[in-house]
Formats: sequence, C-alpha cells, structure tokens
Amino acid sequence: MLATAVTELLGIDHPVVCGGMMGVGTAPLIAAVANAGALGFLSALTHPTPKRLAEEIKRTLELTDRPFGVNLTMLPTLRPVPYDEYRDAIIEGGVKVVETAGSSPEPHLPAFKAAGVKVVHKVVAVRHAVTAERIGVDALSVDGFECAGHPGEDDIPGLVLVPAVAARTTLPIIASGGFATGSGLVAAMALGAGAINMGTRFLASTEAQVHTNIKQAIVANTERDTRLVFRKFRNTARVVRNAVSEEIVDIERRPDSTFDDIAALASGARGRERALGMGLVDDGLWWAGQVQGLITDVLPVAEIVENIVGDAEKLITTRLPAAVRRH
Repeated sequence: MLATAVTELLGIDHPVVCGGMMGVGTAPLIAAVANAGALGFLSALTHPTPKRLAEEIKRTLELTDRPFGVNLTMLPTLRPVPYDEYRDAIIEGGVKVVETAGSSPEPHLPAFKAAGVKVVHKVVAVRHAVTAERIGVDALSVDGFECAGHPGEDDIPGLVLVPAVAARTTLPIIASGGFATGSGLVAAMALGAGAINMGTRFLASTEAQVHTNIKQAIVANTERDTRLVFRKFRNTARVVRNAVSEEIVDIERRPDSTFDDIAALASGARGRERALGMGLVDDGLWWAGQVQGLITDVLPVAEIVENIVGDAEKLITTRLPAAVRRH
C-alpha cells in the first residue's frame, strides 16, 4: 500500500483520485471508485438543482461506506448558479471532501472549514497555487496541459507544472492530466505529488454511465485525438477530436467569428445527450485527454485501481532498483 500525504489527508487507501466530470461523475462510478480504496468526486453541476445533488449524495451513500467527495466548479454562466445552496447541500449531506475549480473558493471556505470539509482546489498555474495556499485550501489538484477539460492559457505540461508548484507551496498535491498507468503514478510522486487524478481512464470503465461507443472510442483513439477549442475566447478546453470539435476550430479561425457562432455546437446538453448518452461520438463535444493514447481496454474500476497501484509498487520496489546501474 502506498501511503502519502494525500491518502492521509483524505482518508483513502490508494493515491488515486477520480476528479469531477460533468455528466459522468454520478453515484455508480463514484461509489465504485470509493469501494476500490480511491477517492471519487460527484459532479455537483451535473445535477440541475441543489436538491438533486443532495439526492445523488444519498444515493452514493447507499452504495459505499468509504470516503467520496463532490466537485463544485464555479465559472461565469449566462444564468446565475446558486453556488451557496450547492455548498450547503454538500455540507448537509455529510460529505467531507470537496474539489473546487474555476473561480476562487475563498467565499465558501469559512462554511466548509466550520463543517470539517477538506477543500482540494484545482489549479493550472503556479501563481494560482500560491494564492490557493494563502487563502487556506487543504490540498491542490494541479492540471497539466495534457488534461481533458480546461488546462488554462499558459500551456504548461505536468512534467514542469507539478514540480514547479511543489517548489512554491507546502500543500499536498494531486497531479492531473496524462495519467492512466502505474508508471505515471510513480512519475507523479517523483515530481512531488502525493496522488494522481484520472478522468479519461475512469471514463473508459465498466461503471461509467456513458454509452459504450464513447468507451470504445477512447480505446481506439491515440494521444493525437484531442482538439483545443475556445482558444480564441481565452477559455481553452481540451476535447475529443471529432466532427463537432473540428468544425468549432474551423469557425474560430475566422477573424470575424464570435462565440455565438459556435454556441449551438458547443452546447454541453448536446454533448451529454447525443454523445455520452446516445453514443453518437461525432455529434457533440465531449471531454477526453491526451492520455487516450495509453488506454487500451475498458475495465471495472476496481481492476483499474488495482493494476495502477500494483504496477507502481513493483516499479518502486523491484524494477527501478534493478534498472539502476551503479559504478
């Protein structure tokens, strides 16, 4: 068993995390991750109201007695989101770990702290990490440029970003972006992290509540099968390369294009319904990282976690020592 500052902070067996995934982070997957000894995050905003989130927390508690968390992503939206009410649903549900992303979690920290909730804040730059430590979060999830979702605008890969954050902060670090293997876990630990965060790898799991076509597309894809969209609008997002993402990139290249020109194509509801739900892999945006190139099968969550941790332990105790030539 690999004990780290992250496993001790979060009360989990293994240094493996399933980050919050919009439309994917629901009870069946997150409970399976928890039962495997790792930590999974329900996605708060997958649920249209705080009441629905409260119901999903209860559903997860019926499936596991192990720790799990909730992701609360706070981004500018056309319609106001009742973040305070989502926060209260998390606290009242007895959840003890929250993953915040997007805007600063500072307004919510007093309530989380008073309830004994550990706050892991997602960052994409050293300066953001330093600020997050200053305002009092408990741990950092550091997203390298390889990740699915929003990698920021600096384009710094995890190989550089993780040790750079470790050099400037003292908080436990979860490395995110490009992880699906035991060797990746060992590399992350060598860089200064105490765990890895995986989204795409858990998307290609038996328990993920998405269409099998999505899972098989991840297996078939390579590390080159992603696209960066919304760059023109400084809200860069890494998604799967498909007909919709290619069309969005083409529209963004036009000098006179605006977000209104891609809004219908970029609709999250369309991606969740037509791609994730119906399996029409080319008919909506959906998230996956460059790590697709390392994923060769769809497995149960427990097997994924067991393989990664087992391979990491073998690397640390046997293969790496044997590979080193001392003169």
